[in-house]
Amino acid sequence: MAIQVSTIPAAQNGGSHAVVERPSAGFHPSVWGDYFVKYNSASMVTIREEQLIEELVKVIKRKLADADDLGKLDLIDRTQRLGIAYKFEKEIKEILQKFHDSCSKSDAADYGHDMRNTALLFRLLRQEGYRIPACHIFNKFKDSDGKFSQALTKDVRGLLSLYEASNFRVHGENILEEALTFSVHHLQSALENDHSKTLSPGLVEEVKHALKHSIHKGLTRLEAWHYIRFYEQDASHDEVLLRLAKLDFNFLQKLHQKELSEISRWWIERINCERNFPYARDRIAECYLWMLGVYFEPEYALARNILAKIIALASIMDDTYDAYGTSEELQLLTDAIDRWDMDALDQLPEYMQVFYKELLDTYREFEELLAKQGRSYRFKYAKQSIQHHARVYFKEATWFHQNHVPTIDEYMPLALETTGYGLLPISSFIGMGDVATEDAFEWLLSDPKIIRGAKIVCRLMDDIVSHKLEQERGHVASAVECYAIHHGMSEEESTKLMWRMIEDAWKDINEEMLRPTPVEMPLLMRILNLTRVMELLYKDKDRYTHAETETKDFVAALLVHPIPL
Repeated sequence: MAIQVSTIPAAQNGGSHAVVERPSAGFHPSVWGDYFVKYNSASMVTIREEQLIEELVKVIKRKLADADDLGKLDLIDRTQRLGIAYKFEKEIKEILQKFHDSCSKSDAADYGHDMRNTALLFRLLRQEGYRIPACHIFNKFKDSDGKFSQALTKDVRGLLSLYEASNFRVHGENILEEALTFSVHHLQSALENDHSKTLSPGLVEEVKHALKHSIHKGLTRLEAWHYIRFYEQDASHDEVLLRLAKLDFNFLQKLHQKELSEISRWWIERINCERNFPYARDRIAECYLWMLGVYFEPEYALARNILAKIIALASIMDDTYDAYGTSEELQLLTDAIDRWDMDALDQLPEYMQVFYKELLDTYREFEELLAKQGRSYRFKYAKQSIQHHARVYFKEATWFHQNHVPTIDEYMPLALETTGYGLLPISSFIGMGDVATEDAFEWLLSDPKIIRGAKIVCRLMDDIVSHKLEQERGHVASAVECYAIHHGMSEEESTKLMWRMIEDAWKDINEEMLRPTPVEMPLLMRILNLTRVMELLYKDKDRYTHAETETKDFVAALLVHPIPL
């Protein structure tokens, strides 16, 4: 464990100074610095750009209306993957409702042994929350031995469609488990054995990307960025659709750049992580990227602003509890956050005073905004969730300072809370419209299955990629160690067990997205999207902590470079 020796006030401001030994995580500095503060107003969206986008939207709406069934399915799939489906929500809902009604009554939507379109229909209906039975759809593709027919192995696009559909499986859907294994094996084989280059370069890229990031687990904006390139290489692409996708991508990018500029100014001028919290991760651009994964549409600008600030503050809090504060200091901070009163400021060490003041000031601004909207009831949920977050962080820090190695039964209940995936879903609802009712907040507090699934994905993925470095610098035992001790297994075996648990958690999430849903779909989408962010940032490494990796490319793609028209 690296030790940083610093002279700070031992407890209260103005008290005697003492040399305090602190674990140092050694996080790298901000990748972006003040880059996004320098927003260029000349890059603002023009009225002409908006008009052109709306004209193209009208053209695509007419195409949707005029297309036959297969054409409708294809257009819906393309608009979703190009990131522009939010422009056609009403039309898509109506079309898929008709497809579902047709499937329920007869085989009117039966596409024979066309795997690509059959699996596509299944996936689109599942995405919309319809409980379409997998066996009813896919049994016909099996041979007399009850296995998927070898005839399918030559149809790469069909295999790809089957693979994407299999990611929507829930518990007990063995046919989709078989579909996943079958499609992955034969897609990999197709790539390895394409010596004569019969597959187009665009299809090869698309398959490689899909095997790393399925549609279901991908971030809409980032997947759109990738798919625009794939689609452009497809000789049969629709020029109008492609142009609309590019124009809208760049249109949204300008809106997001402006938002990030304002949030970055708040971060640098008021928080000033580099000066006030040099021990913490300086990651405001990455926090905003996280929020773009949760919602990217223009209507959620306020929600993004609120959520980005909350996760940025929570990140400093995490590093304070996890990698810097002494046990005594953390007790003072936890008590102050519980008290929620500026009078508690003088009881804190100087470095904590800056954080505490900005925490209360920022939340007061949220409270004033909500009051103006007639949504004051939401503030209590925002406040209570950050207070709870501090308490669970403190309990985990206490374990570390006491050298306590928890049992797995002790560890998991607390570790699921310290993920932040109790805090962030509540925070994601704060800036939303009327759909986020008081009942919806109470539902969140009941720890429903989808929230528990998101917490499990978050905790286990984080622990798998972070535990070695955390143990080196000093940290409470992770799930990897706890499961290994509990089951008497190696860390490698423990990790395999955790990946199976992650897959099961995804099945829980998938189940909760099916109708009838406990709350409105826009609310469930926030939780699904928060889970998708974990798949991006923690799948094989901690890309939030180590933001100089692919994360830098993600930020650049979505927030720096427009797509050439």
